[in-house]
Amino acid sequence: MEILNELYLILDKKNIYINEMMSKHTTFRIGGPADFFLTPETVEEVCKLVKLCKEQSIPYYIVGNGSNLLVGDKGYRGMIISLYKNMCEIRCEGTHIYAQAGALLSKIGAKACAASLTGFEFAAGIPGTLGGAVMMNAGAYGGEMKHILESATVLTEEGEVKTLSVDELELGYRTSIIGRKNYVVLEAAIHLKDGDENEIRSYMNELKDRRVTKQPLAYPSAGSTFKRPEGNFAGKLIEEAGLRGFRVGGAQVSEKHCGFVISNKGATASDVVELIKQVSDRVEEMSGIRLEPEVKMIGEF
Repeated sequence: MEILNELYLILDKKNIYINEMMSKHTTFRIGGPADFFLTPETVEEVCKLVKLCKEQSIPYYIVGNGSNLLVGDKGYRGMIISLYKNMCEIRCEGTHIYAQAGALLSKIGAKACAASLTGFEFAAGIPGTLGGAVMMNAGAYGGEMKHILESATVLTEEGEVKTLSVDELELGYRTSIIGRKNYVVLEAAIHLKDGDENEIRSYMNELKDRRVTKQPLAYPSAGSTFKRPEGNFAGKLIEEAGLRGFRVGGAQVSEKHCGFVISNKGATASDVVELIKQVSDRVEEMSGIRLEPEVKMIGEF
């Protein structure tokens, strides 16, 4: 009750959810209840929430739309701070796009296209938000966030809000200084180039068709489940290990794309974790390569 009263001093009651099922907030559609699910509307509110968690030693986790996240069946003991929906403003100025961390990449892509700005097409079909994309240097079809980012504004562990250049972000394959130093992405500046709106839209549609053809978009998933091993592809190694369609409970290696684990007929988080372990063990046994999960796992399993 004491913590709840503290939250009422920071957020409007409509932005505070107690024992909220995380299955409602992940693309896997899996996850037990979070003690608190919070939806701040301003940078100031985010800063105050993180400060409260640190002062009270309360675990916290920042989420966007939950597109790369697996939450345990028993839920999350602490605070989930969601930047999705309430912190999603996007504005275009010349060849720059400025967007808050909760903005969907698809929305940014549409904004770029409407402004005849090219360079963001690769990211427009990634089912995530800008904050997560910056943190993990999201990429697809030969493009990466580091190619178009100019800077990102973050909240540091010390409670300081500062802007880091793309070089200071230290973006690598699915990594950045943000994850290593537990920063929170608040917004980012993207630098694109002038282009032709019709050509941009045509290319975006081409990439969309490729996704629809090759990826199991009809099923709940967290996107690509495994990181790409150097010099190889996770899906190829999984298929070569004879695991196409392999199941543990309701979790299944997609028959359409072996790099995806899908939630099929009531999968639990425990099913997914066990499937990932068995797939990694089998692939290592067959190829000598240990696959590393790309999906983030939090909470009690």
